[in-house]
Amino acid sequence: MELKKIKTKYLKLIPSSLNLNLAPQKSKFGIVYTLYSDKFNLIEVGFAENNKILQNKVLHSEFILLDKKMGKQQDLNLLIKTLKELDMNFSKKLNITYSNILIRHLSTLGWPVGRSLYKQRKIKKELSLA
Repeated sequence: MELKKIKTKYLKLIPSSLNLNLAPQKSKFGIVYTLYSDKFNLIEVGFAENNKILQNKVLHSEFILLDKKMGKQQDLNLLIKTLKELDMNFSKKLNITYSNILIRHLSTLGWPVGRSLYKQRKIKKELSLA
């Protein structure tokens, strides 16, 4: 009962023009990932609901998978907002031109980027020669 009174008093302090949603938002759980294209020198960040969708994306594009981890759609949305505030320019497909600064930002924000981009290039070349 006391909590209900506090909540109503708190809501009176917030201007109605802000229209804040205080309830936690539900977000899909899946895989957040980072892809790299050596041909276009682009990094792509994204979210996939399951591993099969991610595998299809990698097979039908010119990108290689740098790293992935379990996460939520909300994680991707927060990353996009944060990178926009850091003046990183995205295309509509969430592609960003590769730079060391971008990789540093992604790593600092806890986004999966793999251990080394050089290592990933070397692995890709070895697989294509096999």
